[in-house]
Amino acid sequence: MRKVIIIIAAMLATMLVHAQSKWTLQQCIDTALANNRNVKQKELNRQTSEIAYKQSRNNLLPNLNASASHNLQWGRALTDDNTYTNSTSLTQSTSFGVGSSLTLFDGMKMKYNIDARLAELKASEADKQLIERDIIMSTSTAFLQVLLNKELLQVAQNQAELTNTKIEQRKKLVDSGKLAEGEILELQAQAAKEEVSRIQAENNLKLSMLDLAQIMELRNFEGLDVEVPQNLTSGELQLLNANEVYESALKGRPEIKAAEYSLESKEKNVRISESGLYPNLSLDASLGTGYYKNQNIPSESFGQQLSDKIGAGLGFTLRVPIFNKFETKNQIKTSKLEVEKSKLQLDNTKIELRKDIQQAYYNALAARAKWDSAIKSEQSSTEAFRFANQKYEGGRSTVYELYQAKTNLTLAQSEVIQSKYEYVFRLKILELMK
Repeated sequence: MRKVIIIIAAMLATMLVHAQSKWTLQQCIDTALANNRNVKQKELNRQTSEIAYKQSRNNLLPNLNASASHNLQWGRALTDDNTYTNSTSLTQSTSFGVGSSLTLFDGMKMKYNIDARLAELKASEADKQLIERDIIMSTSTAFLQVLLNKELLQVAQNQAELTNTKIEQRKKLVDSGKLAEGEILELQAQAAKEEVSRIQAENNLKLSMLDLAQIMELRNFEGLDVEVPQNLTSGELQLLNANEVYESALKGRPEIKAAEYSLESKEKNVRISESGLYPNLSLDASLGTGYYKNQNIPSESFGQQLSDKIGAGLGFTLRVPIFNKFETKNQIKTSKLEVEKSKLQLDNTKIELRKDIQQAYYNALAARAKWDSAIKSEQSSTEAFRFANQKYEGGRSTVYELYQAKTNLTLAQSEVIQSKYEYVFRLKILELMK
């Protein structure tokens, strides 16, 4: 039911993107999952594995087949009493039958086949979950990039507005004859530079919006906007312990589960191969009747013969393998080699996961330290700009010195924003690795 709701929501989101005021991160993730073709492909693979699993269970049931035949013969032919005779007349015979067979023992082959197909089904489900986590990661990254560019654009706009305010103030002083006109020219040149920066920041925001829309596979991203989460403050961001993340990942990560289920499937395939060494016992049952007609011999009617000739049979069939050109022996060897390959793959997956978690953890630590340093730099740059502005207002410094301090403040503010979102991104990676 939840999947149906997500798909419906994604369809509505695609058609009504103009009406959507702000998208939350969860809405973006749900839409991307519902629209992504790789996820749909993995779902089809899962359904295929599910069908194979169901069929392996159905193989425990007895089969049931019906047959019917009609023969025309001339010359030497089989008579109604099951003897051969030479006849120049046309002979007709018709038979109907129903047969069933039930495997009683096959060396546990069907049982192990059920286990193997179940493991493959679970592995396909884990593969789908892994793709979904990748989509969540890419969507979250694009979402955070949008938030970053929004804040950088706000910084650029604030700096441009501050410069324009200074220009208006200086114009009044120039008009009153208290200031040289050259001061305004320098401010206007600075304003032009900041307008270029603002336009670039605006373009970066549009490109990040486009990237997010493409990940969600929206046809149109005009009017797309995102909602800033409420938990992006430093006090609410929690750094997870690397060892705890790894222990949790061993129990729940899709790639670990997929590797474990693949190993289980390979182990069951060994059992399936070994079942070829054992005899096979089946129970067979049949029910049949027939009709015989020779033009020169009087016979009962069609319906009467069918009624009189009804016969049933019940029997056992035992097949004992003696020699099959070492096929079963080599199948067992091959299956065991596949088990060893799967064990190595599982070990490699665990090692790579530990490396990724450790790297993500130390990247998060570095991002946190970088953010703290950027905050201190911003505080110092703010004080430096305040002091430079006071000197400039008092006529004790040039506009160049003022805007040198202002540029340093802008760079410090941008660094704070970028380091903050880098830290958030690193934490998101750790969170998704659990």
